[in-house]
Amino acid sequence: MSSAPEHVDVLIVGAGLSGIGAAYHLQRAFPKRSYLILEARDAIGGTWDLFRYPGIRSDSDMFTLGYRFRPWLGDKAIADGASILTYVRDTAAENGIDKNIRYRHKVIRAEWSSEENRWTVTADHDGDTVTVTANFLFCCSGYYRYDEGYTPEFAGTERFGGQIVHPQHWPEQLDVADKKVVIIGSGATAVTLGPALVKQGAHVTMLQRSPSYILSLPERDAVAERLRRVLPARAAYALARAKNVAFSTAIYQLCQRYPQRMRGWIRGMQERWLPAGYDIDTHFNPTYNPWDQRLCLVPNGDLFRAIRKGQLEMVTDRIDTFTGTGLRLESGRTLDADIVITATGLNLLVFGGIDLVVDGRDVSLPDAMAYKAMMLSDVPNFAYIIGYTNASWTLKADLVCEYVVRLLAHMDAHGYAKATPVRDPSVGTAPFLNFEPGYVLRALDHLPKQGDRAPWKLHMNYLRDLPKLRYGKVTDAAMVFERAREDEPARAAH
Repeated sequence: MSSAPEHVDVLIVGAGLSGIGAAYHLQRAFPKRSYLILEARDAIGGTWDLFRYPGIRSDSDMFTLGYRFRPWLGDKAIADGASILTYVRDTAAENGIDKNIRYRHKVIRAEWSSEENRWTVTADHDGDTVTVTANFLFCCSGYYRYDEGYTPEFAGTERFGGQIVHPQHWPEQLDVADKKVVIIGSGATAVTLGPALVKQGAHVTMLQRSPSYILSLPERDAVAERLRRVLPARAAYALARAKNVAFSTAIYQLCQRYPQRMRGWIRGMQERWLPAGYDIDTHFNPTYNPWDQRLCLVPNGDLFRAIRKGQLEMVTDRIDTFTGTGLRLESGRTLDADIVITATGLNLLVFGGIDLVVDGRDVSLPDAMAYKAMMLSDVPNFAYIIGYTNASWTLKADLVCEYVVRLLAHMDAHGYAKATPVRDPSVGTAPFLNFEPGYVLRALDHLPKQGDRAPWKLHMNYLRDLPKLRYGKVTDAAMVFERAREDEPARAAH
């Protein structure tokens, strides 16, 4: 006779930046509530444990990428991946969160039963099936595939005599010293890798099909450093965080409202960073407006310095084919290469690829609507974290965690066992993300929709979300609460 599955109050999927933060918020608010984290990999850290390519670092400042509840005490505002990983792991260890993590548990399926008001979650653990039940399911698995990155089909790769590497699968012993390295790509990974490989002695060419907006940001935050000298750590951190939120929000809003002026402002800075007469129109003049895609940040202008010193060449062209010794471009130019790095993007995988089922019905994500960008229509007791595309991921993660805590407290106070966002048929639909990078456009057909009005409309605006998610009511016309063993749903007063 088989024993009953292990049961917890809250099951968290993923032990990365989001999952560790979620666990902290839950155990701080509900010390007696049981929770468990299922992590598909064998270590804490998520993205920051997975990516091992040279130069891996944050593309947000650490005063906003860090947790609201735990000050970032590192000396760099734009921090390297190893320091961020240490920060996440130390947070888990100091708060005993690491004791509640089950590694190598990849969640495959989650089935909700309204009769029992609980989730039954199935995970694969080293080839064995493990089942856990939970009252609430909190998905903190990020939004891209960990087992493979995105690489377009390039003609002639079988002829290439060198090595082709995707940054998501960086070989541990890859030696680039005195090698000709071509990096294909123009996003955050490419602009990070270029200067890092130059420092390792590589001869680097960055090959981009089209340019991105690239800005230099000081590696250290001078204001934060001054605040640290005169204020306690938490106060200095809070003020630095507020300052950086205000600055990044202002830049984003200016880009949205005055795109041509901001394009000119960015170009003016690049003219000062780059050699006189450099062909900015070809290599740093995107076809889209600023912040239609995420801005790329380079600490202390390292990319521009490498270009000025002649250590890194930018080439804007399209690939015709790989050859035995490199690449032939559509312009007819050839690039010799010993190593080609395909920094060509990610593959999205929403909710870690979990199959969601509600009362025997498969949940079709493209037919679902996102409620407050953290829950799904007609899916009870389920929340997820997807961070901001135009600001730090953790700013949104902290707000979602705080909201989930308040939702659970409200359910406790009123004896509710079930909370379900129910979609109004009159709400119009729109794509989940109004954002144009390739990895998003390739996945839009697999994502939930957003609505045309609150609480179904997604706002990529921390200052707008802050009062609603941290302090606003958790009850509204869309949220249906139900008590255990009652046939009729109860709507809380709002």
